[in-house]
Amino acid sequence: MTIEKDDTSGADIFVEEDLGYRKALGPRQIQMIAIGGAIGTGLFMGAGGRLQQAGPALVLVYALCGFFAFLILRALGELVMHRPTSGSFVSYSREFFGEKMAFAAGWLYWMNWAMTAVVDVTAVALYMNFFKKYWAPLGNVDQWVFALAAVVLVLGLNLVSVKVFGELEFWFALIKVVALAAFLGFGIYFVLFGTPIEGHSSGFSMITDNGGLFPNGILPAVVVIQGVVFAYASIELVGTTAGETKNPQKVIPKAINTVIIRILVFYVGSVLLLSLLLPYTEYHAGESPFVTFFGSINVQGADAIMNLVVLTAALSSLNAGLYSTGRILHSMAMAGSAPSFAARMNKAGVPYGGIALTGVVILLGVGLNAVVPAQAFEIVLNLAALGIISAWAVIVLCQLKLWKFAKEGKLARPGFRMFGAPYTGLLTLAFLGCVVILMAFDHPVGTWTVGSIAIIAPLLVIGWFGARNRIRTLASDRPTV
Repeated sequence: MTIEKDDTSGADIFVEEDLGYRKALGPRQIQMIAIGGAIGTGLFMGAGGRLQQAGPALVLVYALCGFFAFLILRALGELVMHRPTSGSFVSYSREFFGEKMAFAAGWLYWMNWAMTAVVDVTAVALYMNFFKKYWAPLGNVDQWVFALAAVVLVLGLNLVSVKVFGELEFWFALIKVVALAAFLGFGIYFVLFGTPIEGHSSGFSMITDNGGLFPNGILPAVVVIQGVVFAYASIELVGTTAGETKNPQKVIPKAINTVIIRILVFYVGSVLLLSLLLPYTEYHAGESPFVTFFGSINVQGADAIMNLVVLTAALSSLNAGLYSTGRILHSMAMAGSAPSFAARMNKAGVPYGGIALTGVVILLGVGLNAVVPAQAFEIVLNLAALGIISAWAVIVLCQLKLWKFAKEGKLARPGFRMFGAPYTGLLTLAFLGCVVILMAFDHPVGTWTVGSIAIIAPLLVIGWFGARNRIRTLASDRPTV
């Protein structure tokens, strides 16, 4: 175990992981990165099908998942204040549980972001298909071509510098916030004045006259929990930015504490309004519910504008995924858990090796769009959800270990803490376990996804035995505190 002294804060260990990075992210970028992490393709792309499946009860599902997402973020915030690092929870798992946990956590998280990136390029391609009816030359372009163009654009910009990444995320997030604010404004107006939409009077009658809160029963609402979790999958990105943030001890807690407001306004508020504006049966999988709404009010070009916004959301998530995996793989490579190529950095302090490795996998996702374009989104969505659940579980476990060490006097907890520890952490782990069980019953894709653990686990074991000598050599050379 690395921690031995009673007075260590953790800030003076694993320093080699953060050498070479530039602290170029300021409060403006961090706030927007946190917002962008809380608004992504899970809301813009996934809410339509889930509204159709669960009905207005989806509002409660988003609120429940949002509450636990906030607890996870608070746990991560305490870890970041303990020791800011671009290695994020992978580095914390190395500190509190050892190299085996770090190896598994790192590769599972990489799987999450690699699969998420495939989801994003698939979403970009699907959104671009929408514009074929507006511009004839797009009509003959295959879905995989759109996906490839998205990869080339975002990958190239991500390799320039962390400042470019921060600026991209700032503007991507700003577009999403402005768009959702516009939707909220339009939606509130229609609800307050009861303005009919396609012959339907907006308001609570949309719920009461169409089967109530649970029109399809409670079970469908419970089942969609495992899909809604993915909507919050990028909130932990703010922890990865800590190693490249100016004054993270001040900036990160402020960003984390505002997440709960964003969840209530943008997620719960948006889904509630969608339920009050149109019958839940009007929404469909494969089409953004926001596009459905704006198309229904006959505002010329409104659906096209909203599609551009959700296209931005997908590009934002792809941008964040490349950023995150580059830093995580760099941290792992420095410890011997990933190929040494992933540790390489350019003169601008960008870990291009890790980003490039993820880019290769995304290109395989482009191939998936070429072979099975109709199923590409759903196949990789579930694998990504499995990866993020494991990552969140590791975050909570690390915070619980930090809490335990603090109780034993081995270290001091930072001022910014996970409230209600350890009980809130244990409750969160139980919730994540329930999500995995729900995934297993979501036949056939969810069942096969959980079943894939039987393949992933042996691969991790094989990978560990292949890398353990290098890992142990590097660990023995690392000073302890």
